[in-house]
Amino acid sequence: MQTIQELAARISTISVSSTMAVSAEADRLRRQGADVVDFGAGEPDFPTPDNIKQAAFKAIEQNFTRYTNTGGVEELKQAICSRHQTDYGTDYSTKECIVTVGGKHAIFNLMQALIEPGDEVMISVPYWVTYKDVVNYAGGACVFVDTDEKEGFALTAAMVERHLSPHTKMIVINSPSNPSGAVFARRELEQIAAIARDRGIWILTDECYHRFLYDGEPYSMAAFPGMKETVVVAGSLSKTYAMTGWRIGFVLAPAPVIGGIMKLQSHSTSNPTSIAQKAAIEALRGPQESVGAMLAEYKKRRDYVIERLRAIDGVTANLPHGAFYAYPNVSAAFRNGISNSLEFAGKLLSEALVAVVPGEAFGTGDHVRISYATSMQELERGLDRMQKFIQSRLACGRGA
Repeated sequence: MQTIQELAARISTISVSSTMAVSAEADRLRRQGADVVDFGAGEPDFPTPDNIKQAAFKAIEQNFTRYTNTGGVEELKQAICSRHQTDYGTDYSTKECIVTVGGKHAIFNLMQALIEPGDEVMISVPYWVTYKDVVNYAGGACVFVDTDEKEGFALTAAMVERHLSPHTKMIVINSPSNPSGAVFARRELEQIAAIARDRGIWILTDECYHRFLYDGEPYSMAAFPGMKETVVVAGSLSKTYAMTGWRIGFVLAPAPVIGGIMKLQSHSTSNPTSIAQKAAIEALRGPQESVGAMLAEYKKRRDYVIERLRAIDGVTANLPHGAFYAYPNVSAAFRNGISNSLEFAGKLLSEALVAVVPGEAFGTGDHVRISYATSMQELERGLDRMQKFIQSRLACGRGA
């Protein structure tokens, strides 16, 4: 009998998403009857607004259940371009827009369309887990830019300049950031934009959390003067409208880039779900009050979470200025069988039944990510358990 061959080598360049792995383990424990508090998933706990759900019901009733154009229906692309113009002042046409199966799909497609073997992609640390893997899958090389925890994990133009090389092809900007909630200073992003424009380097701005900014008005690097041909936008409706399961994202980019992604998408997913596209049109064109309501609630939760974390002996936590994550440094508890955040997260889940994502997934070893996109009751329960867990570690250490 002939032996089955091994998997393709390119599969070994990527790993299973750490955030998804944490969610899967927490779900496994819940199915066994464990009372798990889940701070792992980056998913709004709010329901999708009713007007959006009604648009989906209407689509089903009208039998809008067939294939659409690969890149999405024209009406949705118009709605995306119009919303982006209203929010940020850009001027995209539907030829410069494609609808994807979520924001992660948008980023994957952009990397496949723009990155070749040997190209360097600059990514600030801490970074969202998927960036590294999709660059590796495209054959590119990640160039990690360490940021300073004491400075709020902020990326600066000086940091970017120190990491430039003749092979730099792209700079990834994620502000507000997942996992740290950091918001990069506009003056720094303007300088980074000028560097990229002058050197012919792509900027990928991941705008997943753009509407969840606690101070000031949101903006897009694509709206900076003269940057439309240099910046590519990866966007998502998942967080903004509590539509994670609907899987609608988009890319805004020069028409040739959109054309390349269209070819790729035509042989992979084809069109995003027809019903979800109709819901997305309503999300973008309908009332926007739900976004502000979610942001206000997230701010209350943020303030509570940071206050509670800072009250735990040995724990430090920067104030997030966007998104809905806290990224505390828990290295003080690395003792008594715990030597890194991966082991910390594992024992916190098995012993205290609290799920967090270890910082190793995001490029740092001393932190864990806590999603506060959950109820105040769950935040209180989980932080009570976390505080007790850490205090017991510290007490044992002092006793030794």
